[in-house]
Amino acid sequence: MPTKDGNGQGRLGEPESERTNTPSSRRLGLFIERLEMADPAYSPVSHANVNRRIPRRETQGDRFIPCRSSMDLNLALFNLREGTREAKENSTANLEVASPMKEQYRQKLAESVFQESAALKSFKILAFKKKPPLSPMAKEPVRESLPIESTASSPRNFPYRHIPRASDRVLDAPELVDDYYLNLLDWSCKNVVAVALGTTVYLWHAETGAIHQLMSTSVEDDYVTSVAWAPDGNHIALGFNNNEIQLWDADLRIQMRRLTGHTGRVASLTWNRSTLSSGGRDCNIINHDVRIRDHITSQLSGHNQEVCGLKWSVSGQQLASGGNDNLLHIWDIAATSSQSTSQFLHRFDAHQAAVKALAWCPFQSNLLASGGGTADRCIRFWNTQTGACLNTIDTHSQVCALQWSQHQKEILSSHGFSQFQLCVWKYPSMVKVAELTGHTARVLHLAQSPDGTTVVSAAADETLRFWKGAQEVVVAAEGCEAYEIKTHAYGARCRQVISIEAEKLSFYILMQLLVI
Repeated sequence: MPTKDGNGQGRLGEPESERTNTPSSRRLGLFIERLEMADPAYSPVSHANVNRRIPRRETQGDRFIPCRSSMDLNLALFNLREGTREAKENSTANLEVASPMKEQYRQKLAESVFQESAALKSFKILAFKKKPPLSPMAKEPVRESLPIESTASSPRNFPYRHIPRASDRVLDAPELVDDYYLNLLDWSCKNVVAVALGTTVYLWHAETGAIHQLMSTSVEDDYVTSVAWAPDGNHIALGFNNNEIQLWDADLRIQMRRLTGHTGRVASLTWNRSTLSSGGRDCNIINHDVRIRDHITSQLSGHNQEVCGLKWSVSGQQLASGGNDNLLHIWDIAATSSQSTSQFLHRFDAHQAAVKALAWCPFQSNLLASGGGTADRCIRFWNTQTGACLNTIDTHSQVCALQWSQHQKEILSSHGFSQFQLCVWKYPSMVKVAELTGHTARVLHLAQSPDGTTVVSAAADETLRFWKGAQEVVVAAEGCEAYEIKTHAYGARCRQVISIEAEKLSFYILMQLLVI
């Protein structure tokens, strides 16, 4: 604010020559000189125009945006610091010259980090050249080898199983009876396959490939109708067309016992410890205790036609029976202890054809799969505790046999006309994982190896085919549903620690280069 003199006049009214030597005018002059130095285009204005707004001069400009992905920032920082260090060395006359050993150490350390010593001299910061090779530390092979842990926010890469479409081995099976209602194939816990070919039973040892004839019947119009290994793998039960059952010692190849009781051929056999259950054309199921003289412990009646499917559950508490009357029965072990009964636990009549294919789930109790014949073509899944039908899938072909996988949540089915294929299904979605072809007639029987890695199929084309695939992994089958990958619980933490340690080591090496 201008001050007034004794006459009441302000200093702004004084002549120009008298005002130029005042302190305020000197400060204004210095300010204008600084503006001129900062901007040559600046022109001083009068005091009347000091507060006037000066329009801004607009200039055309451009920004340099480097491509960070094509740069080695560690090398750039090193060269930047290296230039500063060399400038200091040149400007300081009394600076101590580095010893040859220290210089050699610096070169070796630089070569180990940046791989090429020539790059240290020729590499220019922000130069548009081919990207230099990554340093060994940047590659981090240890971190790359760790499994990728799936997260909810990122898509997961699932491994897919490869199931070979061709059989691993083919064996001739002449005179295999082409009868849908019989059960002529089984695989023991001691890795021996038993197959009935007409009147003869053969044993194939999977480990050695040796084949032995167990027995042969010479009775007229008689032939083997069912085969079932005992749980110990040493004994085998054989059902015959003449209504009887024979127990054989597989090692000694001698007959141990004959069991009677049926009035029709014995089409199905299944074991539950020392109890052998048999189903016959007489519509009855007989339970035999093979340890005692009077072997018949109970008889179950509920079917109106031949009992062609018979399986004990994994727990041994329930027995499933399927018949040519399209019925499926579930029997409780308590009911089988009585002498004679028709009191079943559940009766299912959903199938529209004979129920021969039965398979109990190994990983879920009370889950049973059943398959129907030509007029039905469906696989149905049952909760045998509640009696509920959990799922149904139409396979568009006669279902001859079923086998659950011991390693995956999958089920294998074999079929008749028209493709004669084996199908692998994912449970519970029932997405078809793969189709296995090779047989030229309906695939009547299935059996699984003790380790669950191989399945053998017997077909009316008189061949046995062995299929591997439970342990093979890499390629996805057509239409295959993605499988979940098992991730290590500490996978993310391990990657984080390794990343931090790698960064610390890289920073330490860089600091060593700068200090030397």
